[in-house]
Amino acid sequence: MSTPHVFNPLDKKNLGESVVQAIERITPVKLAGLKEFNGAGIYAIYYSGGFAPYLPLAVQNHPTPTHPIYVGKAVAAGARKGIVEISGLETKALWLRLRKHAESIRAGADLDLADFHCRYLVIDEIWIGLGESLLIQAYAPLWNTTVEGFGNNDPGAGRLRGKRPAWDELHPGRSWAARLKAAKLNRAGILTAIGKHMARFNTPTE
Repeated sequence: MSTPHVFNPLDKKNLGESVVQAIERITPVKLAGLKEFNGAGIYAIYYSGGFAPYLPLAVQNHPTPTHPIYVGKAVAAGARKGIVEISGLETKALWLRLRKHAESIRAGADLDLADFHCRYLVIDEIWIGLGESLLIQAYAPLWNTTVEGFGNNDPGAGRLRGKRPAWDELHPGRSWAARLKAAKLNRAGILTAIGKHMARFNTPTE
């Protein structure tokens, strides 16, 4: 006789999944002109524009965004050292992170910030990392897995020998990325990788 699985609502994975479900219930808002707010947490960014390589994904996000192109997290300054309050409600880390992403999109070629929406969830610090990981596992967002580097920061003058992120190779415009060496894959190689990623949607690209 087999033993049935015993559901534990307090299991770490189940608690993390509740965080994912919570962010998916949030009404998406335009990334452009996002109003200032407090808190740390997780977020999902969605694309619905006309950049040809991304069209299969964009189709999925009409009329309601359902498949993020990127997910991430934002923690309060000092969180990694354990010197902030667990709630992180006195920080603007999440809003600042989304605002920085908006600036990257504005700078990137072939992208229009008006084509991007986001969902964000302010949560206790302890669940931020797990929530982000589960969102990535659930959706394998394009900019997290195939066209990496969107969330990168300026490496500084002392690290300009590094290679340019794939995101910047495809969407040039960020000034610091232009100073780096060419990416591991050229534009053609990146577009090939995107095509393979988009095949999951079973939607023609043309």
